[in-house]
Amino acid sequence: MKNGNKIKIFLVDDDPLFLKSLETEFLHHTDFLVETFSTGELCLQNLFNLPDVIILDYHLNGIDKNAMNGIETLDKIKAFHPHIPVVMLSSQDKIDVAVSCMHHRAFDYVVKSETAFMRLQKNITAFFHYEKIEQELSWYMARM
Repeated sequence: MKNGNKIKIFLVDDDPLFLKSLETEFLHHTDFLVETFSTGELCLQNLFNLPDVIILDYHLNGIDKNAMNGIETLDKIKAFHPHIPVVMLSSQDKIDVAVSCMHHRAFDYVVKSETAFMRLQKNITAFFHYEKIEQELSWYMARM
């Protein structure tokens, strides 16, 4: 977390209503800084800002068929910075889509629903909890 205790989140979705509602949910919690992008290309252009977490829609080319899709964007994010956790988000509740996202090194896969925001919050908490445990383990291992 780069900005004190605030977690910098990139929200990437081509559905403007869902993107705005998700942004509003995160901004109501003062421990988040939020940047939103409607395409994977815009997200990639801003990766130099080093977000703590990226929440990325699986179908980013729903409006512009020439736009990069979520998996392509995920692969490019991981090539740029493999340690940025990316949570994939989709309206598809299909196991093969979730497995594909995990195969491409997504931290998790969340289905868009009424509970999506709560699940995203839990994912972010879990990631930073695991990161802290890894740091502590590394510290102990270096001492042995």
